Amino acid sequence: MEQVSTNAEVRLTVSQCFRTLTTSTDSTDIISALKTLLSHLDGGPEGTTTAAQQAEFRRAHYTRTLQLLVSNLQADWLHSFTAAQRSELWDSLFLRGPPDQALLVLMDGIGELSTNLDHLVSITEKFLQNHCLAELLWSYCLQATPSDSPQLRETLLGRISALPDLTANKLHLNNRPVFLPQQYYPLLATEMLTALERTCQALRDGTDCSLTFVAQTLGKVCIQGHSGLVLAVVAPQLSVCTRSDMVWQRVCWKLMENVPQRWMESVLTGLVQPLVCFSRPDALGRIIGNLVLTNKKAQFVITHKLLLLQYKYETRVLRIVLGYLAADKDRRPFLVQVLRSICQAWANPSAVKHTPLEQQLYVSKTLLLSVSLLKDSELQELRSELLHCMLGGMQSHLDSSVVRIRHMGMVVGECLSSRMDGSGTQLKFEYDQDEETRELLSLMTPITCDEAEPEPVNRYVQLTGQNNLFSDTNMRSSLFNAADHMIDDELTPYDMSGDQEMSQASPPRYLRDCLEILRSSEDGVRVELSLRVAESLVRRNAFAAREISVQMSKVLLHMEDKYNIIGFLGLRQATMVALTVTDCIPVTQYLTTEFYSLNYSLRQRLDILEVLTIAAQELSKPITDKRDPSIGPAATSELNTYPGDNPVHWQQVVEKRIQSKTKHFSKGATKPPAKATPNRYAPVAGHFFFPLLRNYDKPQVTFDLLGSDHLVLGRLIHTLGLFMHLAVNAPVIAAQMGCALLDFVWAVRYHVDQMVRRGVLFAVCSVFLSMPSQNLLVDLSDQLFETRAWLADVAEGDPDADCRNLAVQSLVLLDRSVKKQLQDPQTLSLES
Repeated sequence: MEQVSTNAEVRLTVSQCFRTLTTSTDSTDIISALKTLLSHLDGGPEGTTTAAQQAEFRRAHYTRTLQLLVSNLQADWLHSFTAAQRSELWDSLFLRGPPDQALLVLMDGIGELSTNLDHLVSITEKFLQNHCLAELLWSYCLQATPSDSPQLRETLLGRISALPDLTANKLHLNNRPVFLPQQYYPLLATEMLTALERTCQALRDGTDCSLTFVAQTLGKVCIQGHSGLVLAVVAPQLSVCTRSDMVWQRVCWKLMENVPQRWMESVLTGLVQPLVCFSRPDALGRIIGNLVLTNKKAQFVITHKLLLLQYKYETRVLRIVLGYLAADKDRRPFLVQVLRSICQAWANPSAVKHTPLEQQLYVSKTLLLSVSLLKDSELQELRSELLHCMLGGMQSHLDSSVVRIRHMGMVVGECLSSRMDGSGTQLKFEYDQDEETRELLSLMTPITCDEAEPEPVNRYVQLTGQNNLFSDTNMRSSLFNAADHMIDDELTPYDMSGDQEMSQASPPRYLRDCLEILRSSEDGVRVELSLRVAESLVRRNAFAAREISVQMSKVLLHMEDKYNIIGFLGLRQATMVALTVTDCIPVTQYLTTEFYSLNYSLRQRLDILEVLTIAAQELSKPITDKRDPSIGPAATSELNTYPGDNPVHWQQVVEKRIQSKTKHFSKGATKPPAKATPNRYAPVAGHFFFPLLRNYDKPQVTFDLLGSDHLVLGRLIHTLGLFMHLAVNAPVIAAQMGCALLDFVWAVRYHVDQMVRRGVLFAVCSVFLSMPSQNLLVDLSDQLFETRAWLADVAEGDPDADCRNLAVQSLVLLDRSVKKQLQDPQTLSLES
């Protein structure tokens, strides 16, 4: 009963304050109302509100209070406040309350308001600078069981992890420095460390804590591509704190266990790289513990992906990962498992021929490091496998025509024979040592573990010091350049106008290498070379293309022009067309399914339609047409013009087809009728057409086909009309397509957008041109009269001239098709 009374009192007080803030013009009343609301946050002077009243206000009324303040940003009373009054009364309400609610209201306000944003942005800046993020994270650590809904928590995670993106999209050039990724994410990392430190202290005091929300925040930030900025701060500090403190170790282990599975890879790959500055490989073990034993995703990433699939990491990362597996008796079986997998990969002759040289070098380093960590008992157990690996792998490497691969085989063979038989006869080859071979030889010497780890350096101090250093360096450099310039003026310049820049990279020769570069390479030159040869690789090797067609189509569809490649759009489109033509059904199924999927931009959906259109046109060409299969239609231009952009093109097509169906009486010689020739489009026309009609009436989060997205709807109808037009040589499927297409366009025949109406009329023309005449009266008999009346109305009253012309042509086609069919004796006998 007491609680009900408290809730009612708080509700009444808050309502009175709200009424004052929205209706009163007396500054004294306004200030009194704001002080009353503040007293429900911090107790007020002399404890005017009880703890129960404060808890009820925070639970049920705080968010509404902040929303009211945001909605009154233009109020006269707020602008009449002095800076001190605004900071004390208005700002404090955002900075002293529950930080999760305050952050959500602030971010929603920034996203929704279009004016008077400066003060709201300043409050958000103070929110970050006053360590409110640490308070937010710590508040969730104190909750042993979640008290909010999963939807609210997911929203909060999204606001925290994407705050720089949200503010940049709204503020543009007026963005604040603290919101930039280079400052925000290190700040967030520091706040995480503060929350973890308070968790350790609470555990020592006997208080239960939860690290679920902090782990989710870490994972969310890493999966969005900011693991480098966050873990560069977090990882060194965790390594130092866990060196001699078991509580910190337990907290770190629990933190990693609570990272969601879908974000585990981003966290682990980002964690190992900052640890390379430590000479002790056990730093990783102190942070993640035996995670590899309990988490299948972590096990796959550490034992397989980091060591076999990805080869972009430096040697010190390999030492960290393999040292982690070898440091604990429970984890050592995974070291043996890794060694077996590496042996198979290194000794595989196909891998030696077809994998990039960088990957072969990476595998060789992993093999030598793994062998150097084996105990004598393990070495004896694996002796036969190592011997088989050494003999078979050396043969494959020595047979290679590449000098670096041969040297790699010699060095690994020497090291393996030395490790297996240290006192007996060992292999010895003659080769010129270089930096690469010396590094391979050094991997057999284990690193010492008695060196002390460096203390983590404050990133802000480090950056400041670098800036000062750069300024001094630039000053000295300018002085030297000035002195050199006085001397160089006396020299005759050498003519270098004919010099050409030489590229150190070479285009990939195999399709899988091309796919791997497009998917994961950060080298802009290699990406461009791969993109330029991708189409020819697909068309030259259809068998290999079919194995990875869908995977490569996915990579290309999501690929962005990060390196400003000349002709990027045309090259990408040409390769996607080649994949669609080469492996038609799987790729078409993927593209048509993705057209209606979530989280795609309108540009990507238009790209899908363009690729399908060009591929269908290529497939519809006669099979007897002799042409170079390595040159596709999309490779001849920078970017193919979309057919729907040029209505005259469609008029010419329709007029040509009308003339071909018109009987001409002439005394002169007549041309023989064109022979029907088979094509590759007719058997697969349904795979292009019907999936695009599946979900058109289901509005998605970012995509409303029948709503505001007129451009995509018009392009879709043009595309379906083209598919119908190209199916003229497939009468059975053309009849089905015609009925379905007329049903689809009938609902949008009076659309306000002229491009959509043009598409509808072109689709109707395509139906009358390509659908067998006998099916018009049999399948569409109930619709022909109404269709003709509609076409007549369009031909007379549509404001767009192209729509009127297309309607006239459609009427001509319809009348001739019906007349021809009614004159058919077989049709007359059926009607009678």
